[in-house]
Amino acid sequence: MRENRAVVCFENVCLSYPEAPVIFSEVSFRLTPGSFTFLTGASGAGKTSLMKMIYLALQPTNGQIYLFGHDTHAMKLGDFPALRRRMGVVLQDLGLIDHLTVFENVALPLKIRGLNVNDYTRDIIELLDWVGLRDRIDANPAVLSGGEKQRVCIARAVITRPDLILADEPTGSVDPEMADRLLRLFVELNKLGATVLIATHDRDLISRYRGDVLKLSGGRLWGMPYRSFREGENPLDDLDEAEETEKKKILTAKLANERARHDEALKENNATRTKTAAAASARDSG
Repeated sequence: MRENRAVVCFENVCLSYPEAPVIFSEVSFRLTPGSFTFLTGASGAGKTSLMKMIYLALQPTNGQIYLFGHDTHAMKLGDFPALRRRMGVVLQDLGLIDHLTVFENVALPLKIRGLNVNDYTRDIIELLDWVGLRDRIDANPAVLSGGEKQRVCIARAVITRPDLILADEPTGSVDPEMADRLLRLFVELNKLGATVLIATHDRDLISRYRGDVLKLSGGRLWGMPYRSFREGENPLDDLDEAEETEKKKILTAKLANERARHDEALKENNATRTKTAAAASARDSG
């Protein structure tokens, strides 16, 4: 077990697929206990893939991933379920079970743990009321809208009060009022000690809630803690500015290196030509 007690720790993680561009490379970050973080980036930047690697559903091409202090590379597959039980996961492929009701889908993690239905019925009803689904408690997923299914998935993910909550676009199919309500649920769970990572495209949502921000762009990860954001500014504007500044530094350094290599090659070429001319002159003199 690693002494670093971060809930999630990525060290120089790379992800690529055969005959496809690199998704991201040299990604390093830490999620500390009780932190609240947004993950953003364009479609295809790798947000869902990063979430799946945390949930141990996808292995990195290179690099190390530590979860709750454990080196996942050194773990056996049989050890993964114990770590997954400490997580609540909302992925875009919702994974609801069609023949179960809304209540039964939300209760599934508790039932698997062997808890008695009488011990958690009230908690589930209160949670479904919070996410606006109390009147759909006996419905099956087939008759639910996309937004309703998403809310069932969120309720199922948080019903066990997990140590780590991973939510991939949890507000993508709901109206702004419900989006705020769902975010407040994540905030309240965070106040109770849960570490929260939310992937979202919603810049306005990020600006209204105090959280660190990670941004996947161009195969790299850019990050900024909320305490460094300028008052009254959208944090993504700050992050975009920091990213552009860093990209300019990288480009300037790259151009300087290329210029140095060019000058060195020119110098070597001139030296070779001088030696050749000197040798020809010596032959002519002889």
